[in-house]
Amino acid sequence: MITKRIIPCLDVRDGRVVKGVNFQGLADVNSPVELAKYYSDNGADELVFYDITASAEGRALFTDILTETASQVFIPLTVGGGINTVDDFDRVLKCGADKVSVNSGAIRHPDLVREAARKYGDQCVVLSADVKRVDGVFHVFAKGGREDTGMEAIGWIRRCVDMGAGEIVVNSIDTDGVKNGFDLEMLAAVCDAVSVPVIASGGAGNARHFVDLFRALPKVDAGLAASIFHFGEVRIPDLKKELAENGIIVRR
Repeated sequence: MITKRIIPCLDVRDGRVVKGVNFQGLADVNSPVELAKYYSDNGADELVFYDITASAEGRALFTDILTETASQVFIPLTVGGGINTVDDFDRVLKCGADKVSVNSGAIRHPDLVREAARKYGDQCVVLSADVKRVDGVFHVFAKGGREDTGMEAIGWIRRCVDMGAGEIVVNSIDTDGVKNGFDLEMLAAVCDAVSVPVIASGGAGNARHFVDLFRALPKVDAGLAASIFHFGEVRIPDLKKELAENGIIVRR
């Protein structure tokens, strides 16, 4: 079994970290700079920073708060939100990101994935897919989960991997913030479709959910969560200890 990664997610709006349920009802949490430093110092393997309203508001990602956040982080940092062009990749990477996450921008301009992968390498391009069941079918949603594209999700994810996406973050809108566990059915479908690393996002409520995730789906490379880490419900060192006790290999 490969080493599993634990990744906190900073959903940032107006320079503050926020969290909601099913992508709705956002509540203020903390400063992204302070949280990033805390996670970097306390066992997180990587960090994800999303400017969650950039695409919906039709603007570029805030770079000032990103630059300050990146300066406090000594683990890999993935950044997304308002990524619509190769120039956006360049701008975010120059602010200190290690990888760039693209979602709505790729839906509008699918060649963006191919162009960015050619310029920066597959390992730099992360596809973030917001997925929800619609009449029993997995659909891709855009603009921070606000807009149903009508596209079938598994085919879309496979297409982006073929174009050069080197990693997939699967955000289950159905389980986001609900804390009843990861969306194993959705994740299994994605793992069966692609050979690149898959990161599970949406639904973690306790440490056991991560154990269940990695046991049920050994192909999943990482578990991502937000509120349970932000509000101290699960401490990353405690989570890694429980994972190790259950035979799951983690970085200590």
